Amino acid sequence: MSVAVDAERELLVEARRIAEQVAAPVADQVDRESRFPVEAVDALRAVGAMSAAVPEALGGGGVSLETIARCCLELARGCSSTAMVFAMHQIQVLTIARHLDGTGWYEGYLRDLSREQRLIASVTSEVGTGGDMARSIAAATPREDGELEFEKQAPTVSYGAYADDLLTTLRRAPDAEPGDQVLALTRSDQVTLEPAGVWDTLGMRGTCSPGFVVRARFAPEQVLPTPFAEVMNQSMVPLSHILWSHVWLGIATEAFERARAFVRASARQKPGEPPPAARRLSSVMADLTLLRGEVSQALGDFVAADDDVGRERLMTMASVLRFNNLKLAASEQAPLVCGGALEAVGILGYKNDTPYSVGRHLRDALSARLMVANERLLATDAALLLIAKEA
Repeated sequence: MSVAVDAERELLVEARRIAEQVAAPVADQVDRESRFPVEAVDALRAVGAMSAAVPEALGGGGVSLETIARCCLELARGCSSTAMVFAMHQIQVLTIARHLDGTGWYEGYLRDLSREQRLIASVTSEVGTGGDMARSIAAATPREDGELEFEKQAPTVSYGAYADDLLTTLRRAPDAEPGDQVLALTRSDQVTLEPAGVWDTLGMRGTCSPGFVVRARFAPEQVLPTPFAEVMNQSMVPLSHILWSHVWLGIATEAFERARAFVRASARQKPGEPPPAARRLSSVMADLTLLRGEVSQALGDFVAADDDVGRERLMTMASVLRFNNLKLAASEQAPLVCGGALEAVGILGYKNDTPYSVGRHLRDALSARLMVANERLLATDAALLLIAKEA
């Protein structure tokens, strides 16, 4: 067995252990108190998981996207918020790693991340853009001392107060068009966060994602040279939809397994007589199978396109439609599975103090439709379908 295969397997084993032994026991408390899942994130740091996707040459684990995605699923079974924090961080790491282009500052940064297990958050949403990640108002503004600065009004910054670093979308310069964007990575000692709200939400409460006014001063080399439009289509958007969908699949899987445990317990009470909930559970299983198939196929499609030629295909309208549709399908299907699990279990699934409770899972899964709102993606797809040659 190769060292690489060993590393992949070890990471997955550790993710399962952390999900079961660290994240799950406090998941209800994290949800109830709307607090950051510090125990699980610290445990992930302790096993080097924050740098799992960093290339080995830069001190990381060099593990595959498939393994990162599987870790998201396993973590989500224990705690949705932990899994989403892990997924969001890995999206930033993978995006940087895929667009290094020999940039010395970013290579040095990834070495630091691997050594220190730093946590990256993203600042892509902005007040005034209508939720359009492909437009920015804040700009990388030159200072007299040669540094750059920005001020950005962000309606949400996932786990922003707990992150070590921020990856932020900005206009390239004060006179640039809204779509002429770059990414800038700033460390916590270069940033000030002014709270602009609280995080008291229906679900995903442990991600601690209120709004902030983000201000930063930083060096010009901290701007990723690759234009954001390219980074967005080749990496950030498809990676986001793939890893988010694995989180939602993990939530749905755990809800289904709780419902199955309930049905099996009911069956043991009357041997030889299938309980009434068994038929409902079989319908939920069919929905879960559809979700699993869509998520798996999309991951395979992306991995197959991960070469120089394939990355050009990721810029096409057909590719945008493909990964938009992954997000739409997964975000609709995951709550459907959780809702079906609730119906199969009944009142014991509705109550929060039973081993069959799926209320938290349903609430967390509902957030999927709002992470890049489905209505926005449907509008984008509708426009693309009119001009795309294939879908």
